[in-house]
Amino acid sequence: MTRALILGGIADANVLAAEIARAGIDAVYSYGGRTRAPADQPLTTRIGGFGGASGLADTIRHEGITHVIDATHPFAAEISRNAIEACEQTGTPLIALERAPWSKTPGDIWIDAADVDAAVAALPEAPANVFLAIGRQHIAPFARRPQHAYTLRFVDPPEVPLPFAADVIVSRGPFTLAGELEMLRARKIAWIVARNSGGDGARAKVDAARLLGVPVIMISRPQLPERPRVENVAEVMQWLGHRTCLGA
Repeated sequence: MTRALILGGIADANVLAAEIARAGIDAVYSYGGRTRAPADQPLTTRIGGFGGASGLADTIRHEGITHVIDATHPFAAEISRNAIEACEQTGTPLIALERAPWSKTPGDIWIDAADVDAAVAALPEAPANVFLAIGRQHIAPFARRPQHAYTLRFVDPPEVPLPFAADVIVSRGPFTLAGELEMLRARKIAWIVARNSGGDGARAKVDAARLLGVPVIMISRPQLPERPRVENVAEVMQWLGHRTCLGA
């Protein structure tokens, strides 16, 4: 019998959960716990961490998990590495649902940054209006550049004081091109710092930056060990179906 574990985090994970439920496949959907009001799922849901790779391996064994689907955010490197290690420990098939990264197109003004520290270093010395589109977990290093006027956008209001003064927008995507253009213009944003998350839900800010001639400091994805990877829900369902047939 198939019993899948979905490590959720991206919008496609919700689509996958619906498809798995529709197919009648037994599955558990796991949230990392960073969003206070996660979307309801048609599957058994758990919220919170596992306690590292060993804890995830224990969960796989105790819950009778036969397949693991890593549908976490492309920058959630720790859980992805833990999933690789836990699946190796337990001999459990693993696949990553990972959207393709954005590619630079004519008109884009991108400054590539290997990580958050490199993005901080790439900001200009002169004070500027900066939109940090990187999530609340990674903003602390920007306190080293306090001369800038920062705009942040979070899914939930911050629960603790921010490490620097900033204007916070509380909003959940997907975001539209018209909306992003209006936001950038109204706030006179001169620089954007973004992570190369890929997908359509967060791309509008990149397209808006191109149209307005705003430079984007684009943070590259973290490097992960090799693992099976697909870019859409249909391929995950095919993978599950193939394994199910072999088991039968």
